[in-house]
Amino acid sequence: MDLALLFSILFEVLGGLGIFLLGMKQMSEGMQEVAGDRLRRLIGYVTNNRFMACGVGTVVTSIIQSSSVTTVMVVGMINAGLMTLRQGIGVIFGANIGTTMTGWLLTLKISEYGLPMLGIAAFFYLFCKNDRIRFAAGAIMGLGMVFFGLELMSNGLHPIREMEGFKVWFSRFEPNSYFGVMKCVLVGAALTGIVQSSSATLGITMSLAFTGVISYPTAAALVLGENIGTTVTALLASIGTTRSARRAAYAHTLFNVLGVLWITSIFFLYIKFIPWLLHVDPAQTVYTNEGTCYPNVKIAIAATHSGFNIINTLLFLPFIAYMSRFLEQLVPEPKTPEKPHLKYLDIRMLDTPAIGIQQSLKEVHRMGESVAQMLRDMEQVLSNDKRDKERESRIFQLENDLDLVQRDIVEFLGGIMEGNISRDVAERVRRQLRMADEYESISDYIMTLLKLRLKLFDNELAISEQGKTELLDLHRQAAAYIDMINGSVVLGAGRILKEAQAQGAQITHLMKEYRSQHLNRVEAGEASPLKSLLFTDMLNAYRRIKDHGLNIAEVMAGEK
Repeated sequence: MDLALLFSILFEVLGGLGIFLLGMKQMSEGMQEVAGDRLRRLIGYVTNNRFMACGVGTVVTSIIQSSSVTTVMVVGMINAGLMTLRQGIGVIFGANIGTTMTGWLLTLKISEYGLPMLGIAAFFYLFCKNDRIRFAAGAIMGLGMVFFGLELMSNGLHPIREMEGFKVWFSRFEPNSYFGVMKCVLVGAALTGIVQSSSATLGITMSLAFTGVISYPTAAALVLGENIGTTVTALLASIGTTRSARRAAYAHTLFNVLGVLWITSIFFLYIKFIPWLLHVDPAQTVYTNEGTCYPNVKIAIAATHSGFNIINTLLFLPFIAYMSRFLEQLVPEPKTPEKPHLKYLDIRMLDTPAIGIQQSLKEVHRMGESVAQMLRDMEQVLSNDKRDKERESRIFQLENDLDLVQRDIVEFLGGIMEGNISRDVAERVRRQLRMADEYESISDYIMTLLKLRLKLFDNELAISEQGKTELLDLHRQAAAYIDMINGSVVLGAGRILKEAQAQGAQITHLMKEYRSQHLNRVEAGEASPLKSLLFTDMLNAYRRIKDHGLNIAEVMAGEK
Protein backbone atom coordinates (compact mmCIF):
# COMPACT_ATOMS: atom_id res chain seq x y z
CA MET A 1 0.00 0.00 0.00
CA ASP A 2 1.32 3.43 -0.99
CA LEU A 3 1.79 5.29 2.31
CA ALA A 4 2.07 8.65 0.55
CA LEU A 5 -1.32 8.11 -1.10
CA LEU A 6 -2.82 6.90 2.18
CA PHE A 7 -1.64 10.00 4.04
CA SER A 8 -2.88 12.20 1.21
CA ILE A 9 -6.34 10.65 1.49
CA LEU A 10 -6.30 10.89 5.28
CA PHE A 11 -5.25 14.55 5.37
CA GLU A 12 -7.72 15.63 2.67
CA VAL A 13 -10.64 13.81 4.31
CA LEU A 14 -9.77 15.07 7.80
CA GLY A 15 -9.28 18.61 6.51
CA GLY A 16 -12.57 18.46 4.62
CA LEU A 17 -14.36 17.11 7.69
CA GLY A 18 -12.91 19.86 9.88
CA ILE A 19 -14.00 22.58 7.43
CA PHE A 20 -17.42 20.91 7.12
CA LEU A 21 -17.94 20.85 10.92
CA LEU A 22 -16.73 24.44 11.31
CA GLY A 23 -19.05 25.47 8.49
CA MET A 24 -22.05 23.81 10.15
CA LYS A 25 -21.26 25.63 13.39
CA GLN A 26 -20.79 28.97 11.62
CA MET A 27 -23.99 28.53 9.60
CA SER A 28 -25.96 27.58 12.72
CA GLU A 29 -24.68 30.57 14.71
CA GLY A 30 -25.31 32.97 11.83
CA MET A 31 -28.87 31.73 11.33
CA GLN A 32 -29.55 31.97 15.07
CA GLU A 33 -28.51 35.61 15.12
CA VAL A 34 -30.42 36.51 11.94
CA ALA A 35 -33.57 34.71 13.09
CA GLY A 36 -33.14 35.32 16.84
CA ASP A 37 -36.46 37.12 17.43
CA ARG A 38 -38.32 34.61 15.28
CA LEU A 39 -36.77 31.76 17.26
CA ARG A 40 -37.97 33.30 20.53
CA ARG A 41 -41.48 33.68 19.13
CA LEU A 42 -41.49 30.14 17.76
CA ILE A 43 -40.52 28.65 21.12
CA GLY A 44 -43.38 30.64 22.67
CA TYR A 45 -45.82 28.88 20.32
CA VAL A 46 -45.09 25.48 21.87
CA THR A 47 -48.31 24.21 23.43
CA ASN A 48 -49.69 20.85 24.49
CA ASN A 49 -50.88 20.43 20.89
CA ARG A 50 -48.55 17.69 19.66
CA PHE A 51 -48.72 18.88 16.03
CA MET A 52 -47.85 22.46 17.00
CA ALA A 53 -44.91 21.29 19.12
CA CYS A 54 -43.71 19.04 16.29
CA GLY A 55 -44.02 21.91 13.80
CA VAL A 56 -42.00 24.22 16.04
CA GLY A 57 -39.27 21.60 16.40
CA THR A 58 -39.15 21.14 12.62
CA VAL A 59 -38.95 24.85 11.84
CA VAL A 60 -36.41 25.70 14.57
CA THR A 61 -34.11 22.85 13.55
CA SER A 62 -34.44 23.77 9.87
CA ILE A 63 -33.30 27.30 10.77
CA ILE A 64 -30.38 26.44 13.04
CA GLN A 65 -29.45 23.30 11.06
CA SER A 66 -28.71 21.17 14.11
CA SER A 67 -31.03 18.67 15.78
CA SER A 68 -28.42 18.29 18.54
CA VAL A 69 -28.69 21.99 19.45
CA THR A 70 -32.51 21.78 19.41
CA THR A 71 -32.68 18.67 21.59
CA VAL A 72 -30.09 20.04 24.03
CA MET A 73 -32.11 23.27 24.17
CA VAL A 74 -35.29 21.26 24.89
CA VAL A 75 -33.52 19.37 27.69
CA GLY A 76 -32.42 22.71 29.15
CA MET A 77 -35.93 24.23 28.93
CA ILE A 78 -37.54 21.19 30.54
CA ASN A 79 -34.86 21.30 33.22
CA ALA A 80 -35.78 24.96 33.81
CA GLY A 81 -39.48 24.14 34.05
CA LEU A 82 -40.35 26.17 30.92
CA MET A 83 -41.65 23.22 28.96
CA THR A 84 -43.49 20.05 29.94
CA LEU A 85 -42.23 16.61 29.02
CA ARG A 86 -45.02 16.12 26.48
CA GLN A 87 -44.26 19.43 24.81
CA GLY A 88 -40.56 18.58 24.75
CA ILE A 89 -41.19 15.18 23.15
CA GLY A 90 -43.22 16.84 20.41
CA VAL A 91 -40.43 19.35 19.70
CA ILE A 92 -37.84 16.53 19.61
CA PHE A 93 -39.96 14.60 17.09
CA GLY A 94 -40.05 17.72 14.91
CA ALA A 95 -36.29 18.21 15.30
CA ASN A 96 -35.73 14.82 13.70
CA ILE A 97 -37.60 16.00 10.61
CA GLY A 98 -35.90 19.42 10.56
CA THR A 99 -32.42 17.95 10.63
CA THR A 100 -33.06 16.11 7.35
CA MET A 101 -32.90 19.49 5.59
CA THR A 102 -29.11 19.23 5.81
CA GLY A 103 -29.17 16.18 3.55
CA TRP A 104 -31.14 18.04 0.90
CA LEU A 105 -28.72 20.96 1.11
CA LEU A 106 -25.88 18.55 0.38
CA THR A 107 -27.64 17.29 -2.76
CA LEU A 108 -27.39 20.73 -4.38
CA LYS A 109 -25.00 20.63 -7.33
CA ILE A 110 -23.06 23.70 -6.23
CA SER A 111 -20.22 22.08 -4.29
CA GLU A 112 -17.66 23.61 -6.65
CA TYR A 113 -18.98 27.05 -5.70
CA GLY A 114 -18.33 26.50 -2.00
CA LEU A 115 -14.96 28.28 -2.07
CA PRO A 116 -16.24 31.40 -3.92
CA MET A 117 -19.23 31.57 -1.54
CA LEU A 118 -16.86 31.36 1.41
CA GLY A 119 -14.53 34.04 0.04
CA ILE A 120 -17.20 36.59 -0.94
CA ALA A 121 -19.21 36.14 2.25
CA ALA A 122 -16.05 36.47 4.35
CA PHE A 123 -15.49 40.04 3.09
CA PHE A 124 -19.00 41.07 4.18
CA TYR A 125 -18.57 39.22 7.50
CA LEU A 126 -15.27 40.90 8.29
CA PHE A 127 -15.88 44.44 7.06
CA CYS A 128 -19.63 45.11 7.20
CA LYS A 129 -20.80 47.12 10.23
CA ASN A 130 -24.49 46.19 9.96
CA ASP A 131 -25.09 43.27 12.31
CA ARG A 132 -27.91 41.72 10.30
CA ILE A 133 -25.87 41.71 7.06
CA ARG A 134 -22.78 40.56 8.95
CA PHE A 135 -24.44 37.52 10.50
CA ALA A 136 -26.29 36.67 7.28
CA ALA A 137 -22.88 36.71 5.58
CA GLY A 138 -21.61 34.47 8.39
CA ALA A 139 -24.36 31.96 7.66
CA ILE A 140 -23.55 32.02 3.92
CA MET A 141 -19.85 31.70 4.75
CA GLY A 142 -20.70 28.64 6.84
CA LEU A 143 -22.69 27.16 3.96
CA GLY A 144 -19.73 27.76 1.65
CA MET A 145 -17.47 25.96 4.12
CA VAL A 146 -19.93 23.04 4.23
CA PHE A 147 -19.85 22.66 0.44
CA PHE A 148 -16.10 23.17 0.24
CA GLY A 149 -15.50 20.63 3.02
CA LEU A 150 -17.79 18.15 1.27
CA GLU A 151 -15.91 18.69 -2.00
CA LEU A 152 -12.58 18.03 -0.25
CA MET A 153 -13.92 14.83 1.33
CA SER A 154 -15.33 13.60 -1.99
CA ASN A 155 -12.07 14.28 -3.84
CA GLY A 156 -10.05 12.69 -1.06
CA LEU A 157 -12.16 9.53 -1.10
CA HIS A 158 -11.95 8.93 -4.89
CA PRO A 159 -8.67 6.91 -4.79
CA ILE A 160 -10.05 4.53 -2.13
CA ARG A 161 -11.98 2.58 -4.78
CA GLU A 162 -8.69 1.49 -6.36
CA MET A 163 -7.20 0.21 -3.09
CA GLU A 164 -7.85 -3.49 -2.59
CA GLY A 165 -7.41 -3.35 1.18
CA PHE A 166 -10.21 -0.82 1.57
CA LYS A 167 -12.43 -2.76 -0.85
CA VAL A 168 -12.09 -5.89 1.29
CA TRP A 169 -12.73 -3.96 4.50
CA PHE A 170 -15.84 -2.18 3.18
CA SER A 171 -17.20 -5.43 1.74
CA ARG A 172 -17.63 -6.68 5.30
CA PHE A 173 -20.37 -4.08 5.80
CA GLU A 174 -22.56 -4.90 2.83
CA PRO A 175 -26.19 -5.15 4.04
CA ASN A 176 -26.90 -8.46 2.28
CA SER A 177 -28.81 -9.81 5.28
CA TYR A 178 -30.57 -8.49 8.38
CA PHE A 179 -27.36 -9.07 10.35
CA GLY A 180 -25.41 -7.10 7.72
CA VAL A 181 -27.93 -4.25 7.95
CA MET A 182 -27.54 -4.13 11.73
CA LYS A 183 -23.73 -4.04 11.42
CA CYS A 184 -24.00 -0.98 9.18
CA VAL A 185 -26.49 0.61 11.58
CA LEU A 186 -24.11 0.11 14.50
CA VAL A 187 -21.19 1.59 12.53
CA GLY A 188 -23.27 4.66 11.66
CA ALA A 189 -24.37 5.06 15.28
CA ALA A 190 -20.83 4.71 16.63
CA LEU A 191 -19.35 7.16 14.12
CA THR A 192 -22.04 9.78 14.86
CA GLY A 193 -21.65 9.29 18.60
CA ILE A 194 -17.92 9.98 18.29
CA VAL A 195 -18.17 12.96 15.91
CA GLN A 196 -21.22 14.36 17.78
CA SER A 197 -22.75 15.54 14.51
CA SER A 198 -25.19 13.57 12.38
CA SER A 199 -24.75 16.19 9.63
CA ALA A 200 -21.02 15.43 9.45
CA THR A 201 -21.51 11.66 9.27
CA LEU A 202 -24.27 12.19 6.71
CA GLY A 203 -21.81 14.25 4.63
CA ILE A 204 -19.18 11.49 4.89
CA THR A 205 -21.74 8.84 3.93
CA MET A 206 -22.86 10.86 0.91
CA SER A 207 -19.25 11.39 -0.16
CA LEU A 208 -18.48 7.66 0.11
CA ALA A 209 -21.59 6.77 -1.89
CA PHE A 210 -21.07 9.54 -4.46
CA THR A 211 -17.56 8.30 -5.22
CA GLY A 212 -18.71 4.67 -5.37
CA VAL A 213 -16.79 3.48 -2.31
CA ILE A 214 -20.03 2.18 -0.76
CA SER A 215 -23.35 1.22 -2.33
CA TYR A 216 -26.71 2.92 -1.82
CA PRO A 217 -28.02 0.12 0.48
CA THR A 218 -24.92 0.45 2.67
CA ALA A 219 -25.33 4.23 2.81
CA ALA A 220 -29.03 3.87 3.70
CA ALA A 221 -28.19 1.53 6.60
CA LEU A 222 -25.46 3.88 7.83
CA VAL A 223 -27.90 6.81 7.75
CA LEU A 224 -30.37 4.87 9.90
CA GLY A 225 -27.60 4.26 12.43
CA GLU A 226 -26.72 7.94 12.41
CA ASN A 227 -30.21 8.65 13.76
CA ILE A 228 -29.32 6.62 16.84
CA GLY A 229 -25.84 8.12 17.23
CA THR A 230 -27.17 11.67 17.29
CA THR A 231 -29.06 10.93 20.53
CA VAL A 232 -25.74 10.72 22.40
CA THR A 233 -25.54 14.54 22.53
CA ALA A 234 -28.88 14.86 24.32
CA LEU A 235 -28.01 12.00 26.70
CA LEU A 236 -24.77 13.75 27.66
CA ALA A 237 -26.65 17.05 28.07
CA SER A 238 -29.13 15.39 30.46
CA ILE A 239 -26.42 14.45 32.97
CA GLY A 240 -26.98 16.36 36.20
CA THR A 241 -30.40 17.67 35.17
CA THR A 242 -33.86 17.14 36.66
CA ARG A 243 -35.74 13.91 36.06
CA SER A 244 -38.03 15.58 33.52
CA ALA A 245 -35.03 16.65 31.45
CA ARG A 246 -33.56 13.14 31.58
CA ARG A 247 -36.90 11.74 30.45
CA ALA A 248 -36.78 14.05 27.41
CA ALA A 249 -33.30 12.78 26.48
CA TYR A 250 -34.49 9.18 26.90
CA ALA A 251 -37.53 9.96 24.73
CA HIS A 252 -35.19 11.07 21.94
CA THR A 253 -33.21 7.83 22.21
CA LEU A 254 -36.32 5.65 22.50
CA PHE A 255 -37.93 7.31 19.49
CA ASN A 256 -34.92 6.79 17.24
CA VAL A 257 -34.01 3.29 18.44
CA LEU A 258 -37.56 1.94 18.09
CA GLY A 259 -37.86 3.64 14.73
CA VAL A 260 -34.67 2.06 13.42
CA LEU A 261 -35.75 -1.36 14.73
CA TRP A 262 -39.01 -1.35 12.79
CA ILE A 263 -37.57 0.17 9.61
CA THR A 264 -34.73 -2.39 9.49
CA SER A 265 -37.34 -5.18 9.57
CA ILE A 266 -38.56 -3.93 6.16
CA PHE A 267 -35.20 -2.48 5.09
CA PHE A 268 -34.97 -4.18 1.68
CA LEU A 269 -38.49 -3.11 0.73
CA TYR A 270 -37.80 0.44 1.95
CA ILE A 271 -34.63 0.93 -0.12
CA LYS A 272 -36.52 -0.26 -3.21
CA PHE A 273 -39.46 2.00 -2.48
CA ILE A 274 -37.45 5.25 -2.19
CA PRO A 275 -35.79 5.12 -5.66
CA TRP A 276 -39.12 4.01 -7.18
CA LEU A 277 -40.90 6.96 -5.57
CA LEU A 278 -38.27 9.45 -6.79
CA HIS A 279 -37.86 7.83 -10.22
CA VAL A 280 -34.08 7.82 -9.79
CA ASP A 281 -31.47 5.12 -10.22
CA PRO A 282 -28.85 5.34 -7.40
CA ALA A 283 -26.53 3.13 -9.44
CA GLN A 284 -26.48 5.48 -12.45
CA THR A 285 -22.91 6.60 -13.16
CA VAL A 286 -21.33 9.74 -14.56
CA TYR A 287 -17.73 9.92 -15.73
CA THR A 288 -15.72 12.96 -14.65
CA ASN A 289 -12.05 14.00 -14.60
CA GLU A 290 -11.77 12.61 -11.06
CA GLY A 291 -13.35 9.28 -12.05
CA THR A 292 -16.73 7.59 -11.95
CA CYS A 293 -19.42 9.27 -9.79
CA TYR A 294 -22.94 8.36 -8.72
CA PRO A 295 -24.85 11.69 -8.63
CA ASN A 296 -28.35 10.28 -7.99
CA VAL A 297 -27.27 8.44 -4.87
CA LYS A 298 -27.16 11.71 -2.88
CA ILE A 299 -30.83 12.37 -3.62
CA ALA A 300 -31.72 8.80 -2.69
CA ILE A 301 -29.83 9.07 0.63
CA ALA A 302 -31.47 12.42 1.51
CA ALA A 303 -34.91 10.97 0.70
CA THR A 304 -34.14 7.84 2.74
CA HIS A 305 -33.23 10.04 5.72
CA SER A 306 -36.28 12.32 5.39
CA GLY A 307 -38.70 9.48 4.66
CA PHE A 308 -37.65 7.53 7.73
CA ASN A 309 -37.97 10.51 10.10
CA ILE A 310 -41.29 11.71 8.66
CA ILE A 311 -42.89 8.24 8.77
CA ASN A 312 -41.46 7.57 12.22
CA THR A 313 -42.82 10.88 13.54
CA LEU A 314 -46.29 10.23 12.09
CA LEU A 315 -46.31 6.78 13.71
CA PHE A 316 -45.22 7.99 17.14
CA LEU A 317 -47.13 11.32 17.39
CA PRO A 318 -50.41 9.70 18.53
CA PHE A 319 -48.53 7.93 21.33
CA ILE A 320 -46.78 10.92 22.95
CA ALA A 321 -48.98 10.69 26.07
CA TYR A 322 -48.26 6.96 26.44
CA MET A 323 -44.54 7.51 25.92
CA SER A 324 -44.60 10.28 28.51
CA ARG A 325 -46.29 8.01 31.08
CA PHE A 326 -43.86 5.19 30.32
CA LEU A 327 -40.87 7.49 30.86
CA GLU A 328 -42.38 8.77 34.12
CA GLN A 329 -42.48 5.16 35.33
CA LEU A 330 -38.99 4.44 33.96
CA VAL A 331 -37.58 7.52 35.73
CA PRO A 332 -39.87 7.95 38.78
CA GLU A 333 -40.14 11.08 40.89
CA PRO A 334 -37.76 11.20 43.88
CA LYS A 335 -39.09 10.86 47.41
CA THR A 336 -37.79 14.32 48.19
CA PRO A 337 -38.53 17.05 45.64
CA GLU A 338 -35.68 18.25 43.47
CA LYS A 339 -34.46 21.79 43.95
CA PRO A 340 -32.92 23.14 40.77
CA HIS A 341 -30.48 25.93 41.51
CA LEU A 342 -32.01 28.28 38.98
CA LYS A 343 -35.47 28.05 37.53
CA TYR A 344 -34.83 29.42 34.05
CA LEU A 345 -31.11 29.32 33.32
CA ASP A 346 -29.25 26.33 31.97
CA ILE A 347 -25.69 26.34 30.65
CA ARG A 348 -26.87 24.18 27.75
CA MET A 349 -28.54 27.28 26.30
CA LEU A 350 -25.21 29.04 25.74
CA ASP A 351 -25.14 27.45 22.27
CA THR A 352 -28.39 29.27 21.47
CA PRO A 353 -27.84 32.88 22.65
CA ALA A 354 -31.08 34.05 21.02
CA ILE A 355 -33.00 31.75 23.39
CA GLY A 356 -30.56 32.00 26.30
CA ILE A 357 -30.86 35.81 26.55
CA GLN A 358 -34.65 35.47 26.71
CA GLN A 359 -34.44 32.90 29.50
CA SER A 360 -32.01 35.00 31.53
CA LEU A 361 -34.51 37.87 31.31
CA LYS A 362 -37.09 35.58 32.94
CA GLU A 363 -34.62 35.02 35.76
CA VAL A 364 -34.39 38.82 36.16
CA HIS A 365 -38.20 38.87 36.32
CA ARG A 366 -38.01 36.31 39.10
CA MET A 367 -35.61 38.57 41.00
CA GLY A 368 -38.24 41.33 40.77
CA GLU A 369 -40.91 38.97 42.11
CA SER A 370 -38.66 37.98 45.01
CA VAL A 371 -37.99 41.62 45.90
CA ALA A 372 -41.75 42.33 45.84
CA GLN A 373 -42.35 39.35 48.14
CA MET A 374 -39.68 40.63 50.54
CA LEU A 375 -41.47 43.99 50.69
CA ARG A 376 -44.83 42.31 51.38
CA ASP A 377 -43.31 40.31 54.22
CA MET A 378 -41.53 43.40 55.53
CA GLU A 379 -44.84 45.27 55.73
CA GLN A 380 -46.19 42.59 58.06
CA VAL A 381 -43.01 42.74 60.15
CA LEU A 382 -43.40 46.52 60.53
CA SER A 383 -47.11 46.29 61.34
CA ASN A 384 -46.62 43.78 64.12
CA ASP A 385 -45.60 44.90 67.60
CA LYS A 386 -44.20 41.41 68.19
CA ARG A 387 -41.57 39.54 66.26
CA ASP A 388 -42.73 37.47 63.27
CA LYS A 389 -39.92 34.94 63.03
CA GLU A 390 -41.42 33.07 60.09
CA ARG A 391 -41.51 36.16 57.86
CA GLU A 392 -38.15 37.36 59.13
CA SER A 393 -36.62 34.00 58.20
CA ARG A 394 -38.23 34.14 54.76
CA ILE A 395 -36.81 37.62 54.10
CA PHE A 396 -33.32 36.44 55.09
CA GLN A 397 -33.68 33.38 52.81
CA LEU A 398 -34.94 35.40 49.84
CA GLU A 399 -32.08 37.87 50.17
CA ASN A 400 -29.57 35.02 50.26
CA ASP A 401 -31.23 33.40 47.22
CA LEU A 402 -31.08 36.68 45.31
CA ASP A 403 -27.34 36.92 45.91
CA LEU A 404 -26.91 33.45 44.38
CA VAL A 405 -29.25 34.20 41.49
CA GLN A 406 -27.38 37.40 40.64
CA ARG A 407 -24.07 35.55 40.68
CA ASP A 408 -25.39 32.84 38.34
CA ILE A 409 -26.97 35.39 36.00
CA VAL A 410 -23.61 37.18 35.76
CA GLU A 411 -21.83 33.88 35.00
CA PHE A 412 -24.47 32.85 32.45
CA LEU A 413 -24.48 36.20 30.65
CA GLY A 414 -20.69 36.23 30.74
CA GLY A 415 -20.77 32.89 28.90
CA ILE A 416 -23.07 34.40 26.26
CA MET A 417 -20.73 37.38 25.87
CA GLU A 418 -17.84 35.02 25.15
CA GLY A 419 -19.65 33.77 22.04
CA ASN A 420 -20.10 35.39 18.65
CA ILE A 421 -23.12 37.65 19.31
CA SER A 422 -24.73 40.68 17.71
CA ARG A 423 -24.73 44.20 19.13
CA ASP A 424 -28.42 43.78 19.99
CA VAL A 425 -27.73 40.70 22.14
CA ALA A 426 -24.70 42.44 23.71
CA GLU A 427 -26.93 45.42 24.63
CA ARG A 428 -29.54 43.08 26.13
CA VAL A 429 -26.80 41.43 28.18
CA ARG A 430 -25.62 44.81 29.48
CA ARG A 431 -29.15 45.80 30.49
CA GLN A 432 -29.86 42.51 32.24
CA LEU A 433 -26.60 42.66 34.19
CA ARG A 434 -27.50 46.17 35.36
CA MET A 435 -31.06 45.22 36.31
CA ALA A 436 -29.90 42.15 38.22
CA ASP A 437 -27.45 44.35 40.16
CA GLU A 438 -30.18 46.91 40.97
CA TYR A 439 -32.61 44.23 42.18
CA GLU A 440 -29.94 42.72 44.38
CA SER A 441 -29.23 46.18 45.83
CA ILE A 442 -32.94 46.66 46.59
CA SER A 443 -32.91 43.34 48.48
CA ASP A 444 -29.90 44.58 50.47
CA TYR A 445 -31.83 47.68 51.62
CA ILE A 446 -34.85 45.57 52.56
CA MET A 447 -32.46 43.52 54.66
CA THR A 448 -31.20 46.80 56.18
CA LEU A 449 -34.80 47.64 57.12
CA LEU A 450 -35.26 44.25 58.74
CA LYS A 451 -32.02 44.51 60.73
CA LEU A 452 -32.97 48.01 61.95
CA ARG A 453 -36.40 46.71 63.00
CA LEU A 454 -34.78 43.81 64.86
CA LYS A 455 -32.41 46.25 66.56
CA LEU A 456 -35.43 48.16 67.85
CA PHE A 457 -36.82 44.90 69.22
CA ASP A 458 -33.50 43.96 70.83
CA ASN A 459 -33.28 47.33 72.59
CA GLU A 460 -36.94 47.14 73.56
CA LEU A 461 -37.69 50.38 71.71
CA ALA A 462 -41.24 50.83 70.46
CA ILE A 463 -42.11 53.04 67.51
CA SER A 464 -44.85 55.54 68.30
CA GLU A 465 -48.22 55.15 66.57
CA GLN A 466 -47.58 58.25 64.48
CA GLY A 467 -44.12 56.99 63.54
CA LYS A 468 -45.52 53.57 62.62
CA THR A 469 -48.21 55.20 60.47
CA GLU A 470 -45.60 57.27 58.65
CA LEU A 471 -43.27 54.31 58.19
CA LEU A 472 -46.01 52.04 56.82
CA ASP A 473 -47.25 54.77 54.49
CA LEU A 474 -43.74 55.23 53.07
CA HIS A 475 -43.30 51.46 52.86
CA ARG A 476 -46.50 51.02 50.84
CA GLN A 477 -45.51 53.84 48.51
CA ALA A 478 -42.11 52.23 47.90
CA ALA A 479 -43.65 48.74 47.45
CA ALA A 480 -46.16 50.09 44.91
CA TYR A 481 -43.29 51.83 43.14
CA ILE A 482 -41.32 48.58 42.83
CA ASP A 483 -44.47 46.76 41.62
CA MET A 484 -44.81 49.39 38.88
CA ILE A 485 -41.15 48.93 37.91
CA ASN A 486 -41.55 45.14 37.88
CA GLY A 487 -44.56 45.43 35.60
CA SER A 488 -42.61 47.53 33.11
CA VAL A 489 -39.72 45.05 33.13
CA VAL A 490 -42.06 42.12 32.40
CA LEU A 491 -43.88 44.01 29.63
CA GLY A 492 -40.65 45.49 28.25
CA ALA A 493 -42.13 48.98 28.50
CA GLY A 494 -39.40 51.57 28.04
CA ARG A 495 -41.71 54.61 28.30
CA ILE A 496 -42.18 54.40 32.05
CA LEU A 497 -39.27 56.70 32.92
CA LYS A 498 -41.27 59.95 33.28
CA GLU A 499 -43.84 58.28 35.51
CA ALA A 500 -41.06 56.64 37.53
CA GLN A 501 -39.31 59.99 37.99
CA ALA A 502 -42.54 61.68 39.10
CA GLN A 503 -43.50 58.97 41.59
CA GLY A 504 -39.90 58.73 42.77
CA ALA A 505 -39.87 62.45 43.51
CA GLN A 506 -43.07 62.03 45.56
CA ILE A 507 -41.46 59.26 47.63
CA THR A 508 -38.38 61.42 48.25
CA HIS A 509 -40.58 64.37 49.26
CA LEU A 510 -42.63 62.12 51.57
CA MET A 511 -39.47 60.70 53.17
CA LYS A 512 -38.15 64.21 53.87
CA GLU A 513 -41.49 65.32 55.29
CA TYR A 514 -41.69 62.33 57.65
CA ARG A 515 -38.07 62.89 58.69
CA SER A 516 -38.85 66.52 59.58
CA GLN A 517 -41.88 65.45 61.61
CA HIS A 518 -39.79 62.85 63.40
CA LEU A 519 -37.09 65.41 64.24
CA ASN A 520 -39.79 67.64 65.70
CA ARG A 521 -40.81 64.76 67.97
CA VAL A 522 -37.16 64.28 68.99
CA GLU A 523 -36.91 67.96 69.91
CA ALA A 524 -40.05 67.55 71.99
CA GLY A 525 -38.37 64.69 73.88
CA GLU A 526 -40.72 62.03 72.50
CA ALA A 527 -37.93 59.83 71.09
CA SER A 528 -34.56 58.69 72.40
CA PRO A 529 -31.37 59.37 70.37
CA LEU A 530 -30.91 55.66 69.51
CA LYS A 531 -34.51 55.24 68.37
CA SER A 532 -34.20 58.46 66.38
CA LEU A 533 -31.09 57.19 64.62
CA LEU A 534 -32.68 53.83 63.77
CA PHE A 535 -35.90 55.45 62.56
CA THR A 536 -34.16 57.95 60.24
CA ASP A 537 -31.97 55.15 58.84
CA MET A 538 -35.16 53.25 58.00
CA LEU A 539 -36.58 56.30 56.23
CA ASN A 540 -33.34 56.66 54.24
CA ALA A 541 -33.51 52.98 53.24
CA TYR A 542 -36.79 53.64 51.40
CA ARG A 543 -35.20 56.45 49.43
CA ARG A 544 -32.40 54.05 48.42
CA ILE A 545 -34.96 51.43 47.37
CA LYS A 546 -36.65 54.07 45.24
CA ASP A 547 -33.31 55.15 43.74
CA HIS A 548 -32.47 51.60 42.61
CA GLY A 549 -35.99 51.18 41.21
CA LEU A 550 -35.50 54.40 39.23
CA ASN A 551 -32.18 53.07 37.93
CA ILE A 552 -34.06 50.05 36.52
CA ALA A 553 -36.55 52.39 34.80
CA GLU A 554 -33.62 54.29 33.27
CA VAL A 555 -32.10 51.02 32.03
CA MET A 556 -35.45 50.12 30.44
CA ALA A 557 -35.52 53.54 28.73
CA GLY A 558 -31.99 52.98 27.42
CA GLU A 559 -30.47 55.88 29.36
CA LYS A 560 -27.95 53.83 31.35
